[in-house]
Amino acid sequence: MNREMNKEQLEQYYERSAQIIDRDSYYSPDLYTKYNVKRGLRNEDGTGVVVGLTEIGDVQAYTFENGVKIPQKGRLIYRGIDVYELVDACMKENRFGFEECAYLLLFGELPNQAQYDEFKKVLSCHRYLPDGFVRDIIMKAPSANIMNKLASTILVAYSYDESPEDTSVKNLFRQSMEIIARMPLLAAYAYQAKSHYYNGSSLFIHMPEPELSTAENMLRLSRPDCSYTQLEASTLDIALILHAEHGGGNNSTFTSHVVASTGTDIYSCIAAALGSLKGPKHGGANLKVMEMMNEIKREVRNWDSDSQVSDYLVKILKKGAYDQSGLIYGIGHAVYTLSDPRCVLLKKKAKELAEAKGRIEEFMLYEKVEQLAPVVFNELKKTNKQMCANVDFYSGFVYDMLNIPTDLFTPIFAVARVVGLCAHIIEERINGGRIIRPAYQYVRERSEYIPLHRRK
Repeated sequence: MNREMNKEQLEQYYERSAQIIDRDSYYSPDLYTKYNVKRGLRNEDGTGVVVGLTEIGDVQAYTFENGVKIPQKGRLIYRGIDVYELVDACMKENRFGFEECAYLLLFGELPNQAQYDEFKKVLSCHRYLPDGFVRDIIMKAPSANIMNKLASTILVAYSYDESPEDTSVKNLFRQSMEIIARMPLLAAYAYQAKSHYYNGSSLFIHMPEPELSTAENMLRLSRPDCSYTQLEASTLDIALILHAEHGGGNNSTFTSHVVASTGTDIYSCIAAALGSLKGPKHGGANLKVMEMMNEIKREVRNWDSDSQVSDYLVKILKKGAYDQSGLIYGIGHAVYTLSDPRCVLLKKKAKELAEAKGRIEEFMLYEKVEQLAPVVFNELKKTNKQMCANVDFYSGFVYDMLNIPTDLFTPIFAVARVVGLCAHIIEERINGGRIIRPAYQYVRERSEYIPLHRRK
């Protein structure tokens, strides 16, 4: 057989094959109703199908009264404590709180001062990478998307672990502390590699400062001159707190439970979850919001005009603008109805930053889109759906004002969320017991086997 095929021939083959697969793989959406399939693991009323138990995080956005779903202001609970209380305490006391949040999620309770100091000291001890790791693993195979590089480096970290297969609680906790401490380094160095090899920028590999917070080190490692302001670091710290956990039902956390239920190692679980988090419908949504808003800034002449902004949002919903998906990114959420607490808190910091950096007009445009998008959606779709802006709506704008490169938007989400992932993996190890195995209904008819020489 001739193995020589040029690029054009291969492209033609793939195109023909895709057409065949696309044509023959389609089945009627009516089958989902016929077999009572919970698409997206969601019930008809939009609530998630309950598949497990957790004590780590909870998302509260509605109540039920006499079988009727009643929307309410959103709440995000970490181990029984409202995230508003965590953030407010940090702001009032003018301190960083992500490490306290990490302790809470892993241990299930707030630390006293001695426990907190010891926890931070252990994280500091692990804030390094093995000898040659940056050179051999990160620099030799840079990735166009840093999330893929993060996942691959986590998998490679397995090879540097003396007991990677030990899934005892003690070992999982030790591995969790190492992963949490090293994630800022992996993200920052992967960005530097991409920036240098793909964009032709100068290469900066800074060493972390063990005594600094996660937020401070993240800014230090990703910038050429290592400089940052207190406002920038405190804002990023709050963003990390708000992204650290979101209950067991979000896609990446559920992925970590699914993989952990097989009994595999923590590195495999985290890498799988990072692959989920990368998606534009999940952790990658903040970048989509930024791109969409940049288009609105370019195309809408008068940002103060409700009618002009509304008209462009209609255009987006009708798949005539931005990416033709018909989605207004950052608006609406699978659970939250009246408000997303993460968005509420981050919006306050967004306004503060916008005032400090002379970008208040942009903030006001964001606020206008936030207000108009649900109205436009309901008028166009002829519904009365309760919708609110989610955390992704303002997070990209905040990161942009922090001078964080867009390539790092989703990796920063990962730096924060890995805390919740580790907590859930440990929880699955302790309480799971059974491999997670859902069912798919087979809907194709039987076909006759035709010998090869008789096929047309």
